[in-house]
Amino acid sequence: MAAKKRCQLQAEAPCNSAVLRLVGQCPHCRAEFCGAHRLPEHHNCNKLEDCRQQAFERNKAKLESERTVAPKMATA
Repeated sequence: MAAKKRCQLQAEAPCNSAVLRLVGQCPHCRAEFCGAHRLPEHHNCNKLEDCRQQAFERNKAKLESERTVAPKMATA
């Protein structure tokens, strides 16, 4: 039987916990982490800022496409 994969957290005190099989891989940096470090915010993901910028751009484009412009009211 192969040895269990261990958390790839790069910190001053390395984590020795087992990797989660289904949700342990970070979608941004593709490293594998335990349950405590699987979120990008918890393992200081180096691609997190890029992800935030892409989400911001998607939301901005969506909001601009949905913007309604009220016609100027004619003053009588």
